[in-house]
Amino acid sequence: MNTEIIIVSGLPRSGTSVMMQMLDSGGVEVVTDCIRAADTDNPRGYYEFEKVKKIKADASWLPQTRGKAFKMVSQLLYDLPPSETYRIIFMERDLDETLLSQEKMLKRLGKKVAPHQEMKGLYTAHLERLSKWLSQQLNMVILRVCYNDLLEQPEEQAKLVSMFLHGKPNALAMVKAVDTSLYRNRKANSRPKEPLAGSLLGDGHGAASPQQQEAAISQYVLDFVI
Repeated sequence: MNTEIIIVSGLPRSGTSVMMQMLDSGGVEVVTDCIRAADTDNPRGYYEFEKVKKIKADASWLPQTRGKAFKMVSQLLYDLPPSETYRIIFMERDLDETLLSQEKMLKRLGKKVAPHQEMKGLYTAHLERLSKWLSQQLNMVILRVCYNDLLEQPEEQAKLVSMFLHGKPNALAMVKAVDTSLYRNRKANSRPKEPLAGSLLGDGHGAASPQQQEAAISQYVLDFVI
């Protein structure tokens, strides 16, 4: 287990920070630089590590994280070096809820918000491509955790995560880190009525290639991780 690297991944606002909090409380050593301070959107902290964002250019630090956990947005999983082995906890959340949370966060930050339905389609295609790719990686083991189930059944989900990590985190301690009051962007909530920005891919773009879609998503996600 100490030779494997634990990664918590998913789309922005899919519950990755909550899972990092749970691992931290459960006794897993987490890798974070605390540069990004807690705020209204994540009052208990983001648990980010700046070097993760530039892993494609420099992965020299990666061996030092063996046996530890760090957070990585799903678009960056493709850049993980094949020389290491990974146990990936992949957070999944209802896409409408995820997008609602993203839209609120971007508006608060005064940043561009892409059309809801367009982003839903792009994220759906991205997750399908990524899922296929992950299934082909022999050095990666995946546990998918539904954020919605996590908040409704924290004890059960904590046990599954603990088992996935060979009992390393204490499941009971993990549950104590779950704060259901922070589940604020539920699907039943109405989305903001303000008009959103134009198409992420540009008007009249036609059928975008998978590469163009991934590039557009990556650029958009930068607003959440910078």
